Amino acid sequence: MAKSQNRTNMPPSTPGRSTVAITAAATAASIASIASLLYYLDIPSLLQQRVQSRKVVESRCYSLNTKPSLPEFQILTQQITLPETYPLASGVEENVPIYDCASFDLTDASSTDKLQDELHHNLTSGPGVYILRNFFADATVIDATNRAFEEIITREHEASGTKGDHFAPGNANARIWNAFSKHALQDPESYVQYFSNPWFKLVCDSYLGPGYKITTQVNIVRPGGKAQRPHRDYHLGFQTDEDVVAWPKAVHQMSGLLTLQGAVAHTDMPLESGPTRLLPYSQTFGEGFRSYRRPEFIEYFESNHVSVAMRKGDAVFFSPSLFHAAGENTTANFDRSANLIQVSSAFGKTMETIDSLPLIDKTYDLLATKYRAKGLSMEVDAFIRAVAEGYPFPTNLDCRPPAPGGMAPESEQQILRRGLIEGWDRETMMSELGEMREASSANGKIGRHTTVFGT
Repeated sequence: MAKSQNRTNMPPSTPGRSTVAITAAATAASIASIASLLYYLDIPSLLQQRVQSRKVVESRCYSLNTKPSLPEFQILTQQITLPETYPLASGVEENVPIYDCASFDLTDASSTDKLQDELHHNLTSGPGVYILRNFFADATVIDATNRAFEEIITREHEASGTKGDHFAPGNANARIWNAFSKHALQDPESYVQYFSNPWFKLVCDSYLGPGYKITTQVNIVRPGGKAQRPHRDYHLGFQTDEDVVAWPKAVHQMSGLLTLQGAVAHTDMPLESGPTRLLPYSQTFGEGFRSYRRPEFIEYFESNHVSVAMRKGDAVFFSPSLFHAAGENTTANFDRSANLIQVSSAFGKTMETIDSLPLIDKTYDLLATKYRAKGLSMEVDAFIRAVAEGYPFPTNLDCRPPAPGGMAPESEQQILRRGLIEGWDRETMMSELGEMREASSANGKIGRHTTVFGT
C-alpha cells in the first residue's frame, strides 16, 4: 500500500541521459540540414544576410567550336518504351507505341482526354513518335484522294518537270508541294471527307492546342528511291549549322514545340518499301538541331534506327525534333506514297501585320548610303533585321524551292544584304523583292531568277 502510494505521488519521470542525447543529436542534425539547405539555395540566414554577387556562367547559345556529346545522345536513345507507360496503346513495336483508332470512342470525353495525355507525353518526354492504325478506316477516302493526287502530279510534271526537295536527291520521288490547297481545288468532295476526319483534331490538339494550321505535301517514292539522311524538321531543322547556333538554347527547345510532324500512308508500306526510319527518344537531345549532319551522329543513326511497317490508312506522328529519315524503296515495282502532314502552332505570329516592301522602298537609298560609308556594320545589319523579313517561310515551294545544297529559299533580309553588296539601285532592289513576293504568294509565278531542280 505504502509502495503504491509512494509511486503515485512521485514526480513525473525525467528522460534518461541516452534519450536526451539522441533528441539533442536529432535536433542538431535537423538544424544542420536546414542550414545546409539555406546555404545551398542562397537564402539569407536568420542571423546574417549573405550578400553575394551572381555571375552568368552559361552561354545562351551553343558553340560551333564544341562538339555535341555523342555518348549523351546514345544514353538518351537507348531507353526502352514500357507498355505500362502507355496503357491505352495496343502494343509497342520497335520502341514505338501503336494505337488502334478503331478501339476508341471519340464521343467519350474522358477516354479521349486520357489518350491525348499519353500522346502529349510521348512526344515531349517519351519516344517522340507513335503510330495510329486505322487512322482512316474507310479506304475509299484514300483511294479518291490518290486519284486527285495522280492528276495533280501528271499535270505539274508536264508543266515544269520534277520538284525540288529538302533532303532527297535524284529523280525517284514525285512531290506535290502545298497538297493541302491543291487537293481542295482538284477534288473538293474527297478533300472534305479527308479533313473531316476527327482524328486530325484529336492529335493536333493534344500537342499544339487549339488554333493550329495544317499544311501537307505528297511524297511518292518509286522503286530504287534512296533513303534520306537523318534530319530534324521545321523550323530550326531547315537551317544550316552556322545559322542554328545563332539561336538561343531555349529557342531550340521551343522549335520542337511549335510544329507537329506526321504522315498518312496512302499505300501499304512494307519494310522493303522504306517507311520512315526513326530514332526514338532522339527528340530529347538538346543539341540535336546542330548534330544531325555530323558524321558520327549519322553513323549512329544508320546503325540504330527503327522502322515500322504501315498499312494504307495508318498514320504516324512525331516531334519535329526526332531524328528521322525516309527509307529506301528496295522493291522492284511498288510505289510508296504518303501524305506528309505538318501542323503549325497558332503562336509564333506577330501581333500586327507589317508590309516590309513600302518601308524598304522608302529607306533603301539611305541604307545604301550608310552601307557605302560603313559596309555591313552593326548599324546596317541591325536596320536590315528590323525592317525586312528574316525568315523565308511560309512561301510557295513550287515557285521558290529550296536552293541546291540548301534547305530554304532566300529571305527578304538575305536579298537586301545581297543587293547592298552587289550595288543595286533602289529600282532593282524593289523589283527583286516584288518578284520574290509574287513568287511566294499562293498563286505565285516562277520568276526569272527562280531555279527549279530535280529531287
